[in-house]
Amino acid sequence: MKEYDVIVVGAGPAGLGAAIEAAKAGARCLLLDENSSPGGQLFKQIHKFFGSKEHYAGTRGYAIGRDLLNAARAAGVDFRLDTKVWGIYPDGSVSATDGKTSVRYRGKAIVLATGASENALSFPGCTLPGVITAGAAQTFVNIYNVLPGRRFVVVGSGNVGLIVSYQLMQAGADVLAILEALPQVSGYGVHAAKIKRAGVPILVCHTIVRASGTDTLESVEIAQVDDRLCPIPGTEKTIPCDTVCLAVGLSPRIELAGVSGCKMAYSPALGGVVPAHDENMEATVENLFVAGDLAGIEEASTALDEGRMAGIRAAYKLGFLGRSAYEQKRQELVGRLDILRSGPLGEKRREAKEEIWRAM
Repeated sequence: MKEYDVIVVGAGPAGLGAAIEAAKAGARCLLLDENSSPGGQLFKQIHKFFGSKEHYAGTRGYAIGRDLLNAARAAGVDFRLDTKVWGIYPDGSVSATDGKTSVRYRGKAIVLATGASENALSFPGCTLPGVITAGAAQTFVNIYNVLPGRRFVVVGSGNVGLIVSYQLMQAGADVLAILEALPQVSGYGVHAAKIKRAGVPILVCHTIVRASGTDTLESVEIAQVDDRLCPIPGTEKTIPCDTVCLAVGLSPRIELAGVSGCKMAYSPALGGVVPAHDENMEATVENLFVAGDLAGIEEASTALDEGRMAGIRAAYKLGFLGRSAYEQKRQELVGRLDILRSGPLGEKRREAKEEIWRAM
């Protein structure tokens, strides 16, 4: 059984951040991911990030991913791709498979950065070809340069729905409408403003009632909703389209955290059930850390800094970082995370995070 100081599961922004910081401190670090290339969602993100220099303001997501990969390689991180972790044990070991053989690795500390899965929406016709998720649309367009349709209706006005809508238009698609069940847009105003300037209507207090078509999607029926989010009879409208894109949120992928014995907590603002953890990203299992969307659905920049926090904490506890150096890095990250959790939307996530920290 090969041994490492730190094993990181998940090579998205959080996992890369954790691996980079642990390896830079001198820890032998293994990074495992079930995908064929590291970087997670960053390589689907062609828009420019905004915020501070530390948060890669003005840099496109795929460029951030490339920089992080180069930093991880320079730090000496050992990658194992196309490798799915299926077991985690009290002695700090994990079992992983490449689809042919199963291997066990032992780590003195483990960082789980397993990300999130997309939520679906159930309605008559939801299994028709042409009903896809926002992540699938991003993969088609931004990774493979293929338009999965021409005439789109998008469900969900969070940042994902707004950004994917704009990217679909950049790729040549017609976005006919964005539906939002709540009475206000869920995402940042800067993203919504770009959509509105492009002439796309954002229909708040609306939902999809059914999708229709013979062999593939041909139209959708939408309706207004009441204050209990139930369709209001008599408000139905039909929109001819060939693709529905569902951007209705994410749920943390907690399976490995669950089997490891982590205490769980529930936070609707953070996507549902998450592993209880403190401000240093330590879970309730000794020397096990969580970061990124697994620890609560936020932004990619937040996931990256949470990963960095987990990485330096693991390195400090294992003796690779002295107290002074650790505290300096920690305070820098606390300040950056505070900035990311400012503003109306960020403040809600900050409050939700503080509740999770108290759940420890």
